[in-house]
Amino acid sequence: MAPLMTSDLAACDMDRQSVLRILEIAPSIYRGPGGSIAVLKDGELVAQHAWGYANLEERIPMTPSTLMPICSITKQMVCIVLKDLERNPTPEMAARGPTHEQLSASFRRILRTEITESTGLRLEHLCHMQSGIRDYWAMTMFWGTTPEGEFVIPKHADQVIARTTSLHFPPGSQYSYSNLNFHVLARVLEDVSGKPLDELLRERLFTPAQMATARLGADTSKLPSPCEGYEGSESLGFVRAINRMQWSGDAGVVATLADMIEYERYLDQSWADPQSIYREIAKPPCFADGNPASYGYGLGHGRIGSFKTIGHGGALRGYRLHRLQVPSERLSVVVMLNSEVDAKEVATYVVKEVLHLPKTLNPATTPINLSPSLAGTFFDPDAQMALELTQGGQNRITISYAISRETLALVDTQTARSETLRATLGDHSIELRRISDNRVISLRRVAAPQEPPKGEEYTGHYSCGEIESTFHCTGTGGMLYGSFDGFLGQGPAYPMRYLGEDLWLLAYPRGLDAPAPGNWTLAFQRGAQGNVVGMSVSCWLARKVVFTRS
Repeated sequence: MAPLMTSDLAACDMDRQSVLRILEIAPSIYRGPGGSIAVLKDGELVAQHAWGYANLEERIPMTPSTLMPICSITKQMVCIVLKDLERNPTPEMAARGPTHEQLSASFRRILRTEITESTGLRLEHLCHMQSGIRDYWAMTMFWGTTPEGEFVIPKHADQVIARTTSLHFPPGSQYSYSNLNFHVLARVLEDVSGKPLDELLRERLFTPAQMATARLGADTSKLPSPCEGYEGSESLGFVRAINRMQWSGDAGVVATLADMIEYERYLDQSWADPQSIYREIAKPPCFADGNPASYGYGLGHGRIGSFKTIGHGGALRGYRLHRLQVPSERLSVVVMLNSEVDAKEVATYVVKEVLHLPKTLNPATTPINLSPSLAGTFFDPDAQMALELTQGGQNRITISYAISRETLALVDTQTARSETLRATLGDHSIELRRISDNRVISLRRVAAPQEPPKGEEYTGHYSCGEIESTFHCTGTGGMLYGSFDGFLGQGPAYPMRYLGEDLWLLAYPRGLDAPAPGNWTLAFQRGAQGNVVGMSVSCWLARKVVFTRS
């Protein structure tokens, strides 16, 4: 059976055939097993396009009616339910008193008052990713998970919460993505309303928005057929992704492109009402110091050219999705892919093409000769994380620090920037301003190793009582391996790469969740006698987890 190519047009002032042509070209640029895209203008469908296969092995075509997990796009839907419960409480909630007090009390009870009271952590911090709670999918590495391992909410979620006893920054001061924020939020909604999350979503969003087939599918091992998610690439080949985790609140909704089109219509109608729930949650919040934040209530705020955007992506092993809205133009784009192609990049491409924006906002300039000596490894002592700086092409540098590599354009020989980053480069230090994270970071250069490391100095066993995890360091010379044990089992051994001084990088390309949180910095500490006595382990989603050598 040949793959089905479907399109649907609606009356609209926009050039519908041109939009359809854009959608038909996109799959040949962003290549994968299959997918679907829709463009809406003024709340009406302009064009939709589905291509390729939902299931390569069975040769089942992708269609606008193919159900797929929308993953973290679920977060904004949970926030809509939160606000709807605040405005329209159940009769039982109304009889108990102010809704916000009930929500706050439930939140303190679920997360435990000792952490909420000692830190000032509030429910709103969770909604805005300003809690400082370490991401629990990143943390599963410490507890011995494997990439295809199981995570069962009734069995494991309470154990995660019990091990959440410290934060990696003061609440409200910074942004850091944490899926545990929204798992806790969903549990609060269920606790206060007395209803399961799937029922709340159906009653308060899916039915009003006419999302006929959308539902909560929290178990990723039981996603609706026939769609399969695929890892790999065209050059390496595509293989079925295996997922065996459960999630709820941070993700879990499954929907079709047809459902998501109705969702965009519903949001467009809501946008016209300044008092609507969507307009309320779409207001960018601020950090505690008054600086504007770019994430709130499950919505990310950005720009494409001069246009402000609202959106969010979703990711699971084998799936990538994104919804992107340009409110000033009443334009929306939805991208759903059953591969690991960057769906946000696809959505951005479509928006630029539809709005006739230039493909690059940084035209070629006179070459800037960056000194090769500026490249190297730097260390952030506050987050206990390493940063690696390399040349990234003409007038570009690339840094590896957060989840993935980031490219900055050189302004001069000592200054580089992107939309969200500002860097001042020196021979011995870097000052990095992460605008979206509300953080200015001072990093010092790590001395390049002059000789191979003595790996035996680091090998042995380390433990962290706070999170109940054990780390095993094995190997010889410069080829060391790290592995973790915890309540989820015994994890695989990961290669470690020496950076210099007492710093190592542990590669973590495939985690229980997808995408994985990136490489981890292992910063070993020495005692008064000069021997290694412990280490801290950090990535951007989970910083400064301290282990002591046994």
